[in-house]
Amino acid sequence: MSDATMTAIRLHEFGGPEVLRADEVAIPQPGTGEVLVRVHAVRVNPPDWYVREGMPGVPREVIALPDLPLIPGTDVSGVVAAGGPDGGAPDAGGFAVGDEVFGMLRFPGFDGRGYAEYVTAPVADLARKPAGVSHLHAAGAPMAALTAWQFLIDVGHDQPNPFQAAPHHPVPIGPGTRVLVNGAAGGVGHLAVQLAKWRGAHVTAVASAAHERFLRELGADEFIDYTTSPPEGVAHDLDLVLDTVGGPASGRLLRTLRRGGALFPVFLAEYDPEEVARLGVTTSSTQVRSNGAQLAELARLLDNGDLRVAVDSTYPLADAAEAHQRAARGHLRGKIVLTVR
Repeated sequence: MSDATMTAIRLHEFGGPEVLRADEVAIPQPGTGEVLVRVHAVRVNPPDWYVREGMPGVPREVIALPDLPLIPGTDVSGVVAAGGPDGGAPDAGGFAVGDEVFGMLRFPGFDGRGYAEYVTAPVADLARKPAGVSHLHAAGAPMAALTAWQFLIDVGHDQPNPFQAAPHHPVPIGPGTRVLVNGAAGGVGHLAVQLAKWRGAHVTAVASAAHERFLRELGADEFIDYTTSPPEGVAHDLDLVLDTVGGPASGRLLRTLRRGGALFPVFLAEYDPEEVARLGVTTSSTQVRSNGAQLAELARLLDNGDLRVAVDSTYPLADAAEAHQRAARGHLRGKIVLTVR
């Protein structure tokens, strides 16, 4: 590899994991307000395989397919290699060459370009990597941690909500608040469990039995094995349900709430508006967005041990297709991360 090129994983067509191809491409040049990051690790996220598949089932008037070839990937951890024309905007909280950083780049959107040895990154999307956290675990944090934070703690923006007319407002969480996290062992779920506990909530985690010890170690007060006990038959009088699974079964979780409680589906969910009204509960969702300032707050929690990231599995960058195959098998504990030599 010459000094002017790098290895990147690109899509030249939409399809299965086999369409992910290693190419030799030019190292990008950072623009105004950006820095060039030498990538050490990049996380595999659901939007990566949605775009790889061509987003089947999504009307083109809602989301247009991006142009190809495309380098997927939003969540990266690495080292600043160069600044842009303005030096990476140091007067706006920029970074110096050699600084270790992590972030979720240019999201929502499909222009993250993280599956590569180098990536240009908006300074506003980055935070300093916690010194006590590896690049591997830092790369596993941004999208999942920001999703949990923006749903539960602070939205952090006033952008229009693509999922509902009204803006999303988190429920105040503190000692005595009763929170249930459905899909608690996954990327967003296991971080949501920890954030709710950090705020002092009583947390019920829903997952399969294999994850019970893991989730109790993260602080879950109660555990429900959904394969043997439907959550709606066990949990009652909850203040908040964060549903990281969504889908047609999400409506059953309404019956676990007290009157005045709230259901927050992270993914598209189906429920009966008439039942919502009859039960006296509310539902709300939002779209996670890149936010370096919030990520800096999360970095402090990662550094002091209030928050830790679970990594399900790791693969070299060149084996991105295998990583996507692992994602397709499901039942993840934490996140899948690609490592860059």
